[in-house]
Amino acid sequence: MRTINIHQAKTHLSRLVEQAASGDAFVIAKAGRPLVKVMPIDALEAGVPRRLGFMAGQLSVPDDFDRMGNDSLADLFEC
Repeated sequence: MRTINIHQAKTHLSRLVEQAASGDAFVIAKAGRPLVKVMPIDALEAGVPRRLGFMAGQLSVPDDFDRMGNDSLADLFEC
């Protein structure tokens, strides 16, 4: 990922935003120190762990979940 200094980013902001929107993300740095990453809004952040519980309240687990299929499993193992 390329790094752009803040002065260059201010000078060429329109062109850089167009490039970032098309998938060419970049980092803006000040005095060589990275400050921000510019990337498309719909891009998935690599390396970001998925949040547990993100579907809370949208799924339900049946009360007999741990007993589902017991009869068919017993039939398979009985001789």
